[in-house]
Amino acid sequence: MNKMSSLQIRFLGGTNEVGRIAIAVKAQKTQVLLEYGVMLNHEPGFPMHIPPKDVDAILLTHSHLDHSGAIPVFYIHGRKPLFANQLTLELSQLLISDFIHLSSYYLPYEYLELKSMIRNGKHVDFGEKKKIGDLTFQLFNAGHIPGSAQILLESEGKKLLYTGDFNTTDTRLLEGAKTDYGELDAVIIESTYADEDHTKRSELEKRFIEDITDVVESGGVVLVPAFGVGRSQEIACILTAHHFEYPVYLDGMAREASRIMMNNRQFLRDPKLFMEAVHSVEWIEGWRDRRKATKKPGVIISPAGMLKGGPAAFYISRVGKKSHNGVFLVSYQIPGTPGRQLLDKGICVIDGKVQKVKARVEHFDFSSHCGASELKAFVEKLRGNPKIFVVHGAEGNCELFAKWIRDEVGFDATAPKAGDKVNI
Repeated sequence: MNKMSSLQIRFLGGTNEVGRIAIAVKAQKTQVLLEYGVMLNHEPGFPMHIPPKDVDAILLTHSHLDHSGAIPVFYIHGRKPLFANQLTLELSQLLISDFIHLSSYYLPYEYLELKSMIRNGKHVDFGEKKKIGDLTFQLFNAGHIPGSAQILLESEGKKLLYTGDFNTTDTRLLEGAKTDYGELDAVIIESTYADEDHTKRSELEKRFIEDITDVVESGGVVLVPAFGVGRSQEIACILTAHHFEYPVYLDGMAREASRIMMNNRQFLRDPKLFMEAVHSVEWIEGWRDRRKATKKPGVIISPAGMLKGGPAAFYISRVGKKSHNGVFLVSYQIPGTPGRQLLDKGICVIDGKVQKVKARVEHFDFSSHCGASELKAFVEKLRGNPKIFVVHGAEGNCELFAKWIRDEVGFDATAPKAGDKVNI
């Protein structure tokens, strides 16, 4: 690499798709890996290979498997430092451990490598400057899930921002992303919702509470299938903030994730509300509790968010059969998942057969990503004349957003392909 271009970026995954994000950034003497995630299909998909000996460190923005799920591969023989904050490290351990439990047949690593990965974890506070060889970096709050970060990298006067998954809007659980970075030379930005806007938070909460109260006061049970990390806690906080007075149950991975967050409250927007929410829900401890929860009016918050496994699969078979109950989906439903089937066709697998769900089905878009308007406003505010690389978007969203940036803002913007190398 010549002296002039001080940063080389190589896209290894997460281009024109959502999943298996991985980006290598190389300075004169140092190469770091930003994330190394998996694609969650029927069998896990991995990013392009990079020789572990060429990587000096791994930087992780947050714990979701599409960002973290392939990192243990680097611990089969090696001991790379993994930089993230404590909350992200603990939640990654929870999620990857569950992933090994469910998919070990397809994975090139086991619990041993995960243990080694966590042992090599190095906690970094938001805003703290860290040096790796001739690169320095900082993490900033990304507002996506608890602990989530954006990464600002610098080398030889060049500044690169990687947004990771981010949300600039405040939610009950988190403050919106911090967006003051000074002048930038390059930006790698997600585009999950480049084609749609989210409903205003306050309107969404109001409708959610009204509809839930409606079902429960008519003697029904509402199942809220929700991701165990982030979305479950957000829903519990919303119910508490609106003084919802009926029983609320919390099940599955959401319990352990909530325990981890209780020990890392400094990452939350309103720790007092969070603790109140966690203490007011009833924690499901086993099958007896599960059966009991489906018998009296109330709300059950349980993974999986797309009804793919987790205790939610049991609950749908109980709650889905009766028309006075409700199933309220609160996250994006990937095509092909049981949640998407339920949303599009009103059917679900109950007791081993595909059946019509009689319960009332609703969808509430409690997203933890920027919507189209927030993404556009974010780009318009960027300082300097950065090159922009659009990643982490499905169904043409990367191309769509890159074109909008070129046409409307005038920055040089592209949607890279896997394997592309660029110099900054």
